Amino acid sequence: MTVTPVYAPKDIECWGHRGASAFLPENTLASFRAAIKEGASGIESDVHITSDGVVLMFHDPTLDRTTSGTGTIRSQPWHGTIEHVRTTKKPVQPIPLFEELIALIMEPENQHVTLNIDCKMQNDPNIMFPEMARIIQSQPDWETKLAPRMILGLWHPIFIRPAYEHLPRLRRYHIGISTSLARQYFWDVCEGFSIAFAMLIGPDGQQFIRDVRAAGKEVCVWTVNDPSEMRTAMSWGVKAVLTDKVGAFVKLRDEIVADPAKLAISGLAGWVFPWSSWKYYSATHLWFQRTQLDLMRTICYAPGPLRMPDLDGLDIKANAVLSTDAAEASATIDSVSDADANQHTTRTDSTPLVNSAALANDITQANDTTDAIDEKLAGFANDQAPHLDDNAVDGPVAPFSPPLVATAA
Repeated sequence: MTVTPVYAPKDIECWGHRGASAFLPENTLASFRAAIKEGASGIESDVHITSDGVVLMFHDPTLDRTTSGTGTIRSQPWHGTIEHVRTTKKPVQPIPLFEELIALIMEPENQHVTLNIDCKMQNDPNIMFPEMARIIQSQPDWETKLAPRMILGLWHPIFIRPAYEHLPRLRRYHIGISTSLARQYFWDVCEGFSIAFAMLIGPDGQQFIRDVRAAGKEVCVWTVNDPSEMRTAMSWGVKAVLTDKVGAFVKLRDEIVADPAKLAISGLAGWVFPWSSWKYYSATHLWFQRTQLDLMRTICYAPGPLRMPDLDGLDIKANAVLSTDAAEASATIDSVSDADANQHTTRTDSTPLVNSAALANDITQANDTTDAIDEKLAGFANDQAPHLDDNAVDGPVAPFSPPLVATAA
């Protein structure tokens, strides 16, 4: 097994989160093109499928937050309905199709760009993945010019088998806000992990990065828009940083390459940084993990208790295809060692960790958006978490441990 390197700042990739979404309508062709122009070597975007089987690029399961449309995507057709929807943020843009984004990254000047696809849980992968495969395979030389640049981002273990069956040539990354769920359900079947930045602050997060690297896998972090967080993420030596502010990240990275001392968050700022946001506290990390678990149980297209993926009959090693630059390291998915497996204990799902019905109702009213989840987490940080079931906590909450702080390379 080849250990994944600690990437130097000059080698850390910048992936535009929904494109250049800080300044342009998110998940639009204009946003994607702007991110590439600003220096992004990758694009992160989200997929849903309409009622008439059209795969499009959109974050929320409903149209309400960012467009002139209303209602859920999966309940409406593209033709005659969603095709006429436009963004409310200017410059006004249509919702792009998956095939349009594929065409964009296949343009000669964009064939260096990685595409990280966030597969939203509200969609049936056995319907969506075959259509995605058809579009990918329609491109000339797709096996060598396209598939090695694509990543399938999976939140839920129920998506793993369909990913192997329908899109075996694409790398699989787990996207999440819980390192424990990443270890339990995705460790053996994913080549990389895209984890929320706050969850990697502190000893547990740093150990996760070390374990992933030792297993020959990759780590990406999202969504990093603050300069202090950008510096910290680069000090970890991760594969890629996802940001809404591509230009700002590229500029800071170039400055650090020219002067490595700028990587450090020094003096009083360096001491204060780990305590500067409620997102970095261990109690909040616990709430993040509970929230992800309950979201996975309630908003997935097939709601219910989480189970290990059914991989019977699949030749996992034969299906694993890594990126071109990692091909020499391994062409298979490495299993976790027995020693590691003993650490990846399986928890029972008999008792929900939060009030599922109440939270599901909140999520429905809030259109299941990331902004709504952030507001809920902020409420928890201020001791205003009405749906937290204290009786469901497995033992006392661990005391807060000071996170690691970025230091000069």
